[in-house]
Amino acid sequence: MKSQTKILPIIAVLALILACNVSANLSGEAQAKTEQRKYNDVYSGDNLNHIAFPMGGIGAGMICIEGMGTLSNFSLRNKPEIFSEPTVFSAICVKGEKNVARVLEGPVPKWKIFGLGPDTANYNGAGNGMSGRTYGLPRFAKATFKARFPFAVVCLEDPKIPLKIEITGWSPFTPPEPNDSSLPVAALEYRFTNPTDKPVEAVYSFNARNFLATDEKPGKVAGTENGFVLAAKKDAKGKPWDEAAFAAISLNTDANINCAWFRGGWFDPLTMAWKDIEQGNCFEKSAISGGATSPGATIFVPVNLDPGKEKTVTILLCWFAPVSNLRNGSDTGKNAEDSNNQPTTYHPWYSSKFTSIEDVAGYWRTNYTKLREKTKNFSDCFYDTTLPGEIIEAVAANLTILKSPTVLRQADGRLWAWEGCFDNAGCCPGSCTHVWNYAQAIPNLFPTLERTLRETEFCVCQDAKGHQTFRCSLPIRPTTHSFHAAADGQLGGIIKVYRDWRISGDSDWLRELWPQVKASMDYCIATWDPNHNGVLSEPHHNTYDIEFWGPDPMCSSFYIGALKAMTLMGKALIDNDPLYQELLDKGQKYLDEKLYNGEYFYQQVQWKDLRAKNPITAQTLDGGYAPDAIEILKKEGPKYQYGKGCLSDGILGAWLAQISGVGVVLDEDKVKSHLQSVYKYNFKKDLSEHVNPQRPGYALGDEGGLLLCSWPKGDEPSLPFPYSNEVWTGIEYQVASHLITKGFINEGLRIVRTARDRYNGKVRNPFDEYECGHWYARAMSSYALLQSLGGARYDAIEKILYLKPAVKGDFRTFISTAAGYGTVGVKDGKPFCEVKSGRIPFEKIEFVAP
Repeated sequence: MKSQTKILPIIAVLALILACNVSANLSGEAQAKTEQRKYNDVYSGDNLNHIAFPMGGIGAGMICIEGMGTLSNFSLRNKPEIFSEPTVFSAICVKGEKNVARVLEGPVPKWKIFGLGPDTANYNGAGNGMSGRTYGLPRFAKATFKARFPFAVVCLEDPKIPLKIEITGWSPFTPPEPNDSSLPVAALEYRFTNPTDKPVEAVYSFNARNFLATDEKPGKVAGTENGFVLAAKKDAKGKPWDEAAFAAISLNTDANINCAWFRGGWFDPLTMAWKDIEQGNCFEKSAISGGATSPGATIFVPVNLDPGKEKTVTILLCWFAPVSNLRNGSDTGKNAEDSNNQPTTYHPWYSSKFTSIEDVAGYWRTNYTKLREKTKNFSDCFYDTTLPGEIIEAVAANLTILKSPTVLRQADGRLWAWEGCFDNAGCCPGSCTHVWNYAQAIPNLFPTLERTLRETEFCVCQDAKGHQTFRCSLPIRPTTHSFHAAADGQLGGIIKVYRDWRISGDSDWLRELWPQVKASMDYCIATWDPNHNGVLSEPHHNTYDIEFWGPDPMCSSFYIGALKAMTLMGKALIDNDPLYQELLDKGQKYLDEKLYNGEYFYQQVQWKDLRAKNPITAQTLDGGYAPDAIEILKKEGPKYQYGKGCLSDGILGAWLAQISGVGVVLDEDKVKSHLQSVYKYNFKKDLSEHVNPQRPGYALGDEGGLLLCSWPKGDEPSLPFPYSNEVWTGIEYQVASHLITKGFINEGLRIVRTARDRYNGKVRNPFDEYECGHWYARAMSSYALLQSLGGARYDAIEKILYLKPAVKGDFRTFISTAAGYGTVGVKDGKPFCEVKSGRIPFEKIEFVAP
């Protein structure tokens, strides 16, 4: 017994070791499976779970197609309605000895089964059994998803369905022309192929309950040419923004429309609609007349296929919500009301082009083929590249922001945007200048829209003193100037004026804006650098929603970049102030000698001997200093600084200046060293041991990411700036593209891969990189990855196509300009440019090999 007593623990230990090894092997296998998904390729399995791919127009509303083929996130009323998933679905019934019917979607992701909150009056929540959802209807056994922006392709398989099925969802995207890219429309193409040796008789159906109507907002279902219209009208109080309409139309001439779903209580309408589906019915039924209305409607299309044949059912979706109750921002006294003495509210751009849902539907139907060809031409050109898949995926995934409720476009065509989206409202208003500094997609793809942002900043949001409010009111109008200007936002705006001028080639535009640009620059000098040291010393508000006290390289690099932009623009306009060059020289020297520690640039915290008041009484967003914070002030200085820290955004202005064509503004060797330090100290492969008491949801646990800041040499403040411990994709892409530009390609690619691994569909939506809200604008810094790797930039003033790639050898990449787009690169050692749409009127290519 004694020997057995000794043996048993040994056996137990060996068993435990074996179990651990098996577990490790399984873990390794799971990891290997995770790594098997190629970037910019197909999503399958668990990677499908959180996919929601936006369709819609710029500032026109959104519907998402999910990884399983589900339609969701219906945000049609000029605001986000994230996670809204009304009863809108397609189905197929294959006839036979026993009919087989399926919703044209893959399996319901498990995370949806419990915990998803209510989004409409017709959905009672997970705890009440999820009435109002279609999750109890049979679905396909397997799905895959592939994005080729703005197209999404879902493939479905089921052992009981003898058809090969492919769903393509898309919406028009036609750069650089913005109007056809701003339509309230989307399309679904269901392609059915019979791969068997027997004929297949089936019926397709598109089914929708009137999700616009509620008990408080009466609705209507009506027929339209080859389709139906769901509508909601004003309630008893007559609010115009309650009016909205949604139309579904088939391009198939053999379609039949049922505009009169069964009327009844409990679950009767969907119960009877499904019976029609599973019985293979295909019939016409007119809308109900009189005061009554139908709960919903269906489009039926017969799908009868001989062996080897295929058929595509095309469903056009469009919507019309021309009035909103959106009004944001403060007013000056003279513009609080319009000429009719009524408060003005936001109207979307399409409301100035179309007068009704029928008008939208007619345009969509008539121009469908042309718009698809133009959109496909863009997509084919964009993906005709040899750049790494993670780069293309990161860029394309964030182009979906342009189709999200983050972006609005008011009736006169001007752009206005949130920073991102809360679930049911916009988040952080006003085309916030310090956030939109990062976004590089719109200026390159839709330069005319981007220039409306500059016009708003300098002509509407800037007062006579040169102070800019960094959040513009909606509708766009003058506003009060009661808070700090944002140093990074206002100075970045000057750099972007230069960029937009060189992209457009429109010197008249620059000349008209020039007096306001000079006033802005002079305000920045007087407010933040009154002693003319070449750096920002006075407290300056910035994108971290606080004020930096004392010279810091992040905002001072914006200052230096803006000063250089001013000298270049002033020279072109023959109106150059020598002070700008003087301060530029001083600033560059100051950063080199006083804000660089041999590895990276850092902040020189200062709160005494300034013109600013004591930090305790200074204006802030957070409400000032509590008693405990005053004690920290006495010991360390102002709260929310970064001091000796290594800031990922530490030379952000230099990045913006370079990609904007202003050029190099800081010492190149020190810039490279700073970027290498950011990678060395701030990039983490695993965050399990990282402390983040702020907002951990962006990256946590065994995920990796690039921290906003670290303190490798100690001296971390007791209260560092808010967000310092977080991970933001917008900053990751900014740093990655800057690293790549300076020759550190592997480091840059590693950051990009780590970001995209967090957004692989298992936990987060690959097409919704969030920060302070869904579809966060800062993430469009990813577009700069194209510019950094490919090194292509067209200057419309000089008519020179600059090509300074980071990649060696032959390559191909996408380029977009104000007049057209195409493919640029190197072939057989020689540079080339193939124009695919419009024109790129370059006179020469200035090629610099890496």
